[in-house]
Amino acid sequence: MPFRERHYRSSDDLRLYFRDYGDPAADATPILCLTGLTRNSKDFHGLAERLSTRRRVICPDYRGRGRSHYDSDPRNYRPPVYMRDVAHLLAVTGAHRVVVIGTSLGGLLAMGLAAMMPTALAGVVLNDIGPDINPAGLQAIVEYIRTDRPQPDWESAIRFIRTMLPKLTFRDDGVWRQLAENTFRQGDDGLLHFDWDVRLVEPLLAPPEPMPDLWALYRGLARIPTLAIRGGESEILTARCFDRMAEERPDLRRLTVAGTGHTPTLSEPEVKAALDEFLSPL
Repeated sequence: MPFRERHYRSSDDLRLYFRDYGDPAADATPILCLTGLTRNSKDFHGLAERLSTRRRVICPDYRGRGRSHYDSDPRNYRPPVYMRDVAHLLAVTGAHRVVVIGTSLGGLLAMGLAAMMPTALAGVVLNDIGPDINPAGLQAIVEYIRTDRPQPDWESAIRFIRTMLPKLTFRDDGVWRQLAENTFRQGDDGLLHFDWDVRLVEPLLAPPEPMPDLWALYRGLARIPTLAIRGGESEILTARCFDRMAEERPDLRRLTVAGTGHTPTLSEPEVKAALDEFLSPL
């Protein structure tokens, strides 16, 4: 395999999984890939394989996703806990300074890490996420992920994803199969089940706690090179928020992927070009 499969223990003794690509001794700054709410390290395989020719790439599964253990207390499925897990991962791997590529939730965690440990971030890529989150889009995601939807085979799984995520318009039909394989896992009953703990939505359904000022967190990226990517049809990152991000930060590098919803796969040719240019000096 082009990566090493590794595990580490969180501060509360949960066994967590990550993929480790490339040479840990490479001169270029390592990359830390942080996924969306329910996603796992498999989403970043193509990107990590391509970038690992000259730098290390670390792709973790958050607790309750993929090959990481599920948490017995769903109250721990919260960003502060995820950030603590990520900080511990950086210590375990010896990656003391990284470029974070954060998709959706991963981008919010990147902003939080910039506030918590700013010297550890050499750069940040925000993939279809910003300081304002469209409530309607978030609610649609919660409804989609909160209940397991077993599927009898991969063709059914692909049809299900196409129905549930109509704004995803992949340019290659093979990407739908890959998305299905990254979304479902085969259970002991022979059916395909979501590859995440559906209880991770419980904190989102609980009475809301005071939200941190996400714009303040975003401004914490001011001294960190940042590239923001938006799907042109995104239901999470609105065009208005995307424009305000540029107004707040004139040196922000931006890319809109036309005809794509939440989220771009990062395999689009224009995204590859933008990433290569952004990462080149880092």
